[in-house]
Amino acid sequence: MKVSEFDYELPSELIAQEPVEPRDASRLMVLHRKTQRIEHRIFREIIEYLEPGDLLVLNVSKVIPARLYARKKTGASIEILLIERLEEGIWKCLVRPGQKVKKGTELVIDEDLSAVCLGRGEDGTRILKFQPQDDRLIFEKGRTPLPPYIKNEVPLERYQTVYAKEEGSVAAPTAGLHFTPELIEKLKKKGVQFAEVVLHVGIGTFRPVKVEEVEKHKMHEEFYQVTKETIKKLRETRERGNRIVAVGTTTVRTLETIARLPEQEEYVGKTDLFIYPPFEFKLVDALITNFHLPRSTLLMLVAAFAGKDFVMEAYREAVKRRYRFFSFGDAMLIL
Repeated sequence: MKVSEFDYELPSELIAQEPVEPRDASRLMVLHRKTQRIEHRIFREIIEYLEPGDLLVLNVSKVIPARLYARKKTGASIEILLIERLEEGIWKCLVRPGQKVKKGTELVIDEDLSAVCLGRGEDGTRILKFQPQDDRLIFEKGRTPLPPYIKNEVPLERYQTVYAKEEGSVAAPTAGLHFTPELIEKLKKKGVQFAEVVLHVGIGTFRPVKVEEVEKHKMHEEFYQVTKETIKKLRETRERGNRIVAVGTTTVRTLETIARLPEQEEYVGKTDLFIYPPFEFKLVDALITNFHLPRSTLLMLVAAFAGKDFVMEAYREAVKRRYRFFSFGDAMLIL
């Protein structure tokens, strides 16, 4: 399958530069897979599509302030993006411009914090040892790691879901950005159940698909965790005959990863599961997601879930109706 089959025309003004206020006022496109029908709603109206006993599964990973600005002793500016914590104060990072950072290169963030490059990691990353080796201090100096297509500065808390709690992501699981505490409360009152997973969004988010054929793309591993409590809720939902509704593609990848492993009480590990058409979904019955970049692995996952032709038609419709796209954009519910 060609990556070009997942391309579409997107006018740049439809790339959302800031989030909607309140969060649940964003638009919601509803895709009905059985009837191939499309509806246009507001996100807070999602409550009408969820039944008592349905299970909403949230990724509670929290975005870290992963972007740092440093200088070499020569005065050259270097941008650092924290990717993965290896141990306290030692991080796998992306650095720009990369050719200027070699083993032994010293980087000064400010008078309180510096770093030295210990060497190269895979896929162009660098291993940086910070001085002092204090993650709290590193985070104090860091800024929101917004994607490159967002030109505005946005405070970190607004690039965070209201339920985020496990630090580790370098990009937000954006489908969850539309939920407010009030909407969650209303859903609970209706009898909708909630469960949590963790998947720390990593370097894969920043890496475009560079191959021509979908099958040749390799996903980067990302850390995930599913607790005993969540496993119990998933099992009970299945037994009741209710739906498991994944909030975001990261939740889908976590659930479909554990669905392919031997049964356990709880799961923790790394996943490089790449979901593209055709794919047999074993746990996820419905999906809440945003509108994704052309040719991206996220769009391929959505196409695998709802059917490629239907999804590409929905995206053309979204462009025509001036939906807002990407991280701070509008949402889609696939039933």
